[in-house]
Amino acid sequence: MQLHRLLLDRLTMADAVRTYWLTTPCRIRRQDQSLRIERENGDPVHVPVTDVRDIVALAPVDLNTAVVSLLAKYQIDVHLLSYYGDYAGSVLTAESQTSGETVLAQAALATNPTARHQIARALVDACAFNVRRVVDRKLLDRPYRVLTAAVAEAENRDQLMGIEGNFRRTAWEVLDTKLPKWLRLDGRSRRPPRNAGNAFISYVNGIVYARVLTAIRLTPLHSGIGFLHSSLERQRHALALDLAEVFKPLFAERLLLRMANRRQLEPHHFDTEVNQAMLSADGRKLVVQAVRDELATTVLHRGLGRQVSYDELLHLEALKLTRACLEGEPYRPFRIWW
Repeated sequence: MQLHRLLLDRLTMADAVRTYWLTTPCRIRRQDQSLRIERENGDPVHVPVTDVRDIVALAPVDLNTAVVSLLAKYQIDVHLLSYYGDYAGSVLTAESQTSGETVLAQAALATNPTARHQIARALVDACAFNVRRVVDRKLLDRPYRVLTAAVAEAENRDQLMGIEGNFRRTAWEVLDTKLPKWLRLDGRSRRPPRNAGNAFISYVNGIVYARVLTAIRLTPLHSGIGFLHSSLERQRHALALDLAEVFKPLFAERLLLRMANRRQLEPHHFDTEVNQAMLSADGRKLVVQAVRDELATTVLHRGLGRQVSYDELLHLEALKLTRACLEGEPYRPFRIWW
């Protein structure tokens, strides 16, 4: 037990490295131990590879073998968002922090029907709690209580997903009442988003998913073994989907409401056609900067007694689940407390 604690305490986020956000098309080449980022307009930028934790590419990026080798050597992942802003995939280095002991413990927990269901229930409840917190506590109070009662009675993962979907639909309807007409969701749509509101939500959710995946890969956990989302589908990081659920409201719905209320979002920030929409180039820069500012926001952590950034909260959540796997601590998913 003590050994586990010591190992987990070493898995802190390094302050000296950071995430690099690529918002315009570019080419990355290797120059000695640096990354040379070349854009069509502008001088190349040189970034020491030791300064980089990971890269989020929100526009087309060209990598060659030399760059991929350098990124692999320093265990730097590259996350890619699609044309419409959905998470498209990642160029991942070999698992570095993953430990066999932890993965075995994680798999044992995920294959224990009682334990897995308990964690899945907690995730659905916490996700709804956070949605209610950011959208409207009063109007979503009754739907949340209905969800809580239904979650307690749910017998399997499909039922939990259905309960969450019903609550989400109600929450989106309430969200629409707080948005200007041109930014309303009118129901959730993806690949492609049907309107500006959905384009915003998809884009931010894609970023949150990528950030959570990086947070998980800084721990000994395996990103493919989930509790709410199925681990059986190939090429899917089920655990990242699980943990991202509880953080999406903190970024997507919350930022959408805030930026709409402050009139920071305008129709020209979106390229809209019949039944599909996406953020324009200016819109992407605006939203990415808003998300980056939000990730850097700090809050007093009640358990640690110090300020932590929202970005660090993602890592702490993954560590919390690691302890549940290794030490049997009950897992209580993140809930907004401020």
